[in-house]
Amino acid sequence: MAIEIKMPRLSDTMEAGTLVKWYVKEGEQVESGQVLADIETDKATMEMPTYDAGKVAKIMLKAGANVAVGETVLILAEEGETVEAAIKSVGTGSSPTSEAKSEASAADSSKEPESSPTTTTATASATPTSNVASSSNGTTGRMLISPLARRIAEENGLDLKLITGSGPQGRIIKRDVLAALGQDEEPEQASTNPPLSTLSQMVASPSTHLGDKIALSNMRQTIAKRLVESKNTIPHYQVSVSVNADLLLDLRSTLNEQLASQNVKLSVNDFLVRACALAIHLHPSFNAAWKGDSLQIGEHVNIGVAVALPEERGGGLVVATLRDADRKGLRQISAETKALAEKARGKGLSLEEMSDSTFTISNLGMYEVDFFTAIINPPNAAILAVGAAMKKPVVRNDELTIGHEMSCTLSCDHRIIDGASGARFLSTLKGMLENPATLLV
Repeated sequence: MAIEIKMPRLSDTMEAGTLVKWYVKEGEQVESGQVLADIETDKATMEMPTYDAGKVAKIMLKAGANVAVGETVLILAEEGETVEAAIKSVGTGSSPTSEAKSEASAADSSKEPESSPTTTTATASATPTSNVASSSNGTTGRMLISPLARRIAEENGLDLKLITGSGPQGRIIKRDVLAALGQDEEPEQASTNPPLSTLSQMVASPSTHLGDKIALSNMRQTIAKRLVESKNTIPHYQVSVSVNADLLLDLRSTLNEQLASQNVKLSVNDFLVRACALAIHLHPSFNAAWKGDSLQIGEHVNIGVAVALPEERGGGLVVATLRDADRKGLRQISAETKALAEKARGKGLSLEEMSDSTFTISNLGMYEVDFFTAIINPPNAAILAVGAAMKKPVVRNDELTIGHEMSCTLSCDHRIIDGASGARFLSTLKGMLENPATLLV
């Protein structure tokens, strides 16, 4: 009997997904673990693999279609079955085995990994390019690997069990094999930036005109809903402070010179993450979440970093999570932030990489923005908006001179944090940033 591949539930809130791009064609033979398509959910863009082998009998929907969870998107003909027979059998019902496989696939895809505080810390502390453990599906034991990655590994005699996959569900992809070989990373064709939706295609298209009506992607619709929810349900207020950034910039320049041979380049944002994480220890209410009749103080300091997506991918932003940021030094914070940002702008972040933040930083300094306010990312109690370190006339030691000033504006949930608490947090943060050597220990 034919195998129906249905739209899986790839997130806990997903009701439908957009078929961004097909990687197979009708008549093509596919193997278990092969990626069939890219799916844009309400939270991220993810790969949709098949857990069955067969020949593609029929692709039911074109790229760009919005598909409900559970709807058939592709039909596979099993070994010994003709394409015509496979297509016809779907019209008269499919086998219970096929339906069970499809439902199991959707269920596996929707599960978020469970972890204890110990395993969470260990995962977050791992180097992004670590290649020391096997990649397999935890339910079936089947190794997930792209055909191209498998071919490269076999040609070079690599043991796949010693490679850790960085793709969805731990899938081994080309860059993982290249990293194990010590070669420069070259993203797979599947890892380039495909258009996410009609919105993305129209933004990138020269035929887009003023007055055009542009369909919204699932991600853009979700961003809009969450922002409206945040502003309508959370009583925001803002507190601002200007930070003397002279010593911070000097220290950053010195450290980058010393670390250049190790290919390490610290950003101002790395110092901000470290400073906010340490300040939260002194002001635990900033790690709290509103529970209606109580407050829940988070056990871990997980800093969310807002990452702007490129316009050709539809724009918008996602929040990448740096777990246990208070336990990490500047070098590790820098490496993890860069890895998450690159992944967010490429294939997209996994649900785990976007979940559980307890405090968020939004930095627009790289765009030379002087000052702005940000909307709180629920269920966080606060978000810090940071502008550029601008050179301007300032008073230092009662003398007028030229210095660098950086604006930091805190948006707080007034149900959790009152004005005085917000001011005290900013005072602590300002002290750390103006004496940045304290962030090194």
